[in-house]
Amino acid sequence: MASRVFPSSLSQSKILKLWGDSSTLKGVFEAGDMSSVATKLQATLYSLENARLDVGITGDMGSGKSTFVNAIRGLGDEDPKSAYTGVVEMTVGPTPYAHPKYPNVVIWDLPGIGAPTFQAEKYLQRVLPARYDFFIIISSESFAAHHAQLARELRQCGKRFYLIRSKVDVDIAASRSRRPSTFSEERVLSQIRDDCCRQLEVGGLQDPKVFLLSMFELGKYDFHLLEEMMVKELESHKQHAFLQALPNVSKPILEKKAASLRQHIWLVAAVASGINPSPVPGVRDVACDLHMLIDSLQSYRCSFGLDKDSLVTLAGQTGQALHKILEAARGPETQVTEALVVERLGQASRDASAFTQELLNVPILGTLANCGISFATIYQMLRTSLDEAVKDAQRLLLQAFLDDSEHEFPDRSNP
Repeated sequence: MASRVFPSSLSQSKILKLWGDSSTLKGVFEAGDMSSVATKLQATLYSLENARLDVGITGDMGSGKSTFVNAIRGLGDEDPKSAYTGVVEMTVGPTPYAHPKYPNVVIWDLPGIGAPTFQAEKYLQRVLPARYDFFIIISSESFAAHHAQLARELRQCGKRFYLIRSKVDVDIAASRSRRPSTFSEERVLSQIRDDCCRQLEVGGLQDPKVFLLSMFELGKYDFHLLEEMMVKELESHKQHAFLQALPNVSKPILEKKAASLRQHIWLVAAVASGINPSPVPGVRDVACDLHMLIDSLQSYRCSFGLDKDSLVTLAGQTGQALHKILEAARGPETQVTEALVVERLGQASRDASAFTQELLNVPILGTLANCGISFATIYQMLRTSLDEAVKDAQRLLLQAFLDDSEHEFPDRSNP
């Protein structure tokens, strides 16, 4: 019987998929050598959290591609680390922009593709498509022949791509102004999408899927659908890194981030309790690497935008008073200290013994019970801390989009 606390989905086969040499790992588990187990888990955890991801962003001049490079990294156009934006094409060659919190995630601002003499084959020779995990092609108007040409060439190269029609908020505002009595946002969006797909099909691209976005209101329209597809189609070992780097602009993103982090809690707990553990002051029978746990809790806050820099940035982007943002994020407690971690470990240790007994019945992972109460206490503490961070992030999202009637992000899938 699997533990009610420990994820029952972590079956033996699923665990072994984390390593290429599953037979060696199985032997290590069954031998009960916790030091060897923790060392292998540490390497796996590092590879998951630091997987390299490169995304190429291209499109017409003025389509908003550089603004998207900034927005997908959680930055405004005036941030010192932002890509240059303007009405004149400034990108003369592929320019990498590392994510400010996750430098292993790199967004590339590629040269524009709107020239009348555009040739997709020569363009790809210039930008070196093998470098990127996938491409995003952006147009602020209806797609044309050169967009379809590039998409066809990418498909032939075996590269994934996603088509974005930007500035739909401008079209919606214009339509509402021209026809206030008969205006329908859903109808306008449907017309835009249908026209884009039709033009791409005329250009020879079969079965195009177009996502409608506003670069300045990224959480609205089709962004959650785009995010869902990008993550789903990534290699499994890169999904976690990409999810953590995405801006916290919708409830679905928060939920997916939380789910991904929950899958890794047992890894963190095993490593923290199995490598260089030291007794935790004031917490009986618990030994661990406190510095690793401090980093883990701080990483939760960074991922959900609850760190001080993110909160200050959010206040500036939304025009809200900083104290309102801080209140939504549980006040000024944005730094994780050793004292805080010790306190939470003490709270978790009260219920950890029952979990330790249940763990003995989980296939292969029963050897983790050799860590005694330490593994169970750390696991409980991490799970509780993550749940609290998710609640804070949800509350912060509501505060940030207090006046946004579209905050529930209705489904606008392609027909």
